[in-house]
Amino acid sequence: MGMVEKSYIWIASQNTSDVSKVDTKTMTELARYRTGPSGNESPSRTAVSADGRFVVVNNRQTGRSTMIAANAEDCPDKNGNGMLDSSQNKNNLLAFGADECVRWSITLPFLGAWDDGPRGVTWTAGHWDYDQCKYVEPKVWIGYMSNAGGETVHLIRVDGETGVIEQTIPVPGWNGSGFAPYGAALDPAFRPWFSSLRGEFVRVNTDQNPITITRYTPPGNVQSYGFTVDKDGNPWFGGNCGPVTVFDTKTQQYVNVPGLNGCWRGVAADEKYVWVANNSPCGFAQIDRATRTLIKNWNTNPCSTAIGFSIDAEKFVWLVDQGGWAWKFDPENVGGMMKVDVLGQHYVYSDMTGGQLNSVLPQ
Repeated sequence: MGMVEKSYIWIASQNTSDVSKVDTKTMTELARYRTGPSGNESPSRTAVSADGRFVVVNNRQTGRSTMIAANAEDCPDKNGNGMLDSSQNKNNLLAFGADECVRWSITLPFLGAWDDGPRGVTWTAGHWDYDQCKYVEPKVWIGYMSNAGGETVHLIRVDGETGVIEQTIPVPGWNGSGFAPYGAALDPAFRPWFSSLRGEFVRVNTDQNPITITRYTPPGNVQSYGFTVDKDGNPWFGGNCGPVTVFDTKTQQYVNVPGLNGCWRGVAADEKYVWVANNSPCGFAQIDRATRTLIKNWNTNPCSTAIGFSIDAEKFVWLVDQGGWAWKFDPENVGGMMKVDVLGQHYVYSDMTGGQLNSVLPQ
């Protein structure tokens, strides 16, 4: 810990149609960006690139996905005035289209209702460039309920640099309780996974040509309100209401963590632990990732509605509360958690820091 130069968490506010950029080292809200022009975008899921330079925000209500650059050097001078026009603090919210750190924004052909709009989103690392000694040309995968007819989901691959849709994978007969894909994460083979609210989940086999999908239908008591994939490639589900479950990809078995029936929300996994937000009672669970057993149920004070978890670049854990704040803590000193206020109602279940993506990259 402490060796990272820059690290941000991006927290969307569904009621104000914007997203906050918070410095995870200083716990300071540095900027705020509109995620669309309507004022009724209802942003929710955010996904950060592996290098932390970019975030994509999905807007459920309008079917819009918006990409924002974290660093000034990645923000082009669109109006040619020789200066950067971009938010400089939490109160400096520019009109949509005026902030030059908003790189692209696309509206997807979704079915039209708020439950059809894009939710699940994840970056890929791209491919390794030996000359530059880094991953280049990362892609973004997004899921939404298509207007093509029937319960058909579209999983799309988007060029992370330009926002151009490169490929669309249809998933007909989607079993997701009427909702678009609810969550997304990447596995160590760089394959995106998408979950549903209550129903199936799918793996996008990007290691095959042509790309195929593998569909899984878990037992009826397994829900995936919260979703992540750990460093071993195993998906984790936070049931609302139900158990916390891991799908063991080697044995193809669903394993429920004992003693954890509750109303679970967001999930994040680090090297040792899995963290799951809980609404009944309000707080979160700390789970031993290897043994799949509960270590402890924790409370926060205050606790309104514990929503989303993410792991930052320094391996600190972040829990976002829907009430308008977030908590940061060392995984080995949970009791020393620190609170930062972030305006808005936060409805987030995604990789807000890039921590999930980095956890599956070769170290």
